[in-house]
Amino acid sequence: MARVIAVTNQKGGVGKTTTCVNLAASLAATKRRVLLVDMDPQGNATMGSGIDKNALALSGYDLLTKRATAAEVIIPADASGFDILPSNGDLTAAEVALMNEIGREHRLRLAINSVRDRYDYVLIDCPPSLNLLTVNALSAADTVLIPMQCEYYALEGLAALMNTIEQIQETVNPELKVEGILRTMYDPRNSLTLDVSSQLSEFFGDKVYRAVIPRNVRLAEAPSYGIPALKYDRVSKGAVAYLALAGEMVRRHGTQKTTTALPV
Repeated sequence: MARVIAVTNQKGGVGKTTTCVNLAASLAATKRRVLLVDMDPQGNATMGSGIDKNALALSGYDLLTKRATAAEVIIPADASGFDILPSNGDLTAAEVALMNEIGREHRLRLAINSVRDRYDYVLIDCPPSLNLLTVNALSAADTVLIPMQCEYYALEGLAALMNTIEQIQETVNPELKVEGILRTMYDPRNSLTLDVSSQLSEFFGDKVYRAVIPRNVRLAEAPSYGIPALKYDRVSKGAVAYLALAGEMVRRHGTQKTTTALPV
């Protein structure tokens, strides 16, 4: 049964989508069955996985509006090594379509549950705002992975996100927990980075991953080729860092390696 992880931060530009795509590829490299769910209307995770968001037959919009099932929407991102539930700008219209629907905040949860036994990990890329799409993602998730930069404003954003998680726990998903805090664009030469990192460790303890994601040009270049950094330059610092993160995550969960994927 898959572990469903929402990757989110209400502050933009923290490497959320980069983390989703590269962590998915790294987990897949350890022979785990991985599904990446793109819940951001920008469709960057879709494009970064090698799928043309403008040529989709079905997307997250069709899923949330019950025009198609999860099994029908999911496609293999062969170049990246995992499956993806893709999305594009149409996803914005889903919010409007669901506005007056009963149970609208649970649409994604029901969809993921229908294919959950086919995967070891389901990663959900959330939009950088608190809207119905984010609420659907947090409702569907077991845990939340929070990528963040080690800077002052990021701490303020983290406080707001923790309040959001508490609200979700009180309303639609009482079992939701924090998966971990991932430090991105990490520069150990910066004293503020070290100060903020120390504060995170003091407050969150072992929820802060030992693995850190450095600033790396290969991570920035890979999306333009529609592949994760692991496929673009597997020895780059960015690719190695996400492999380390995947390894740390797998060890925490104690999951067993799966060698074959079930058909979608």
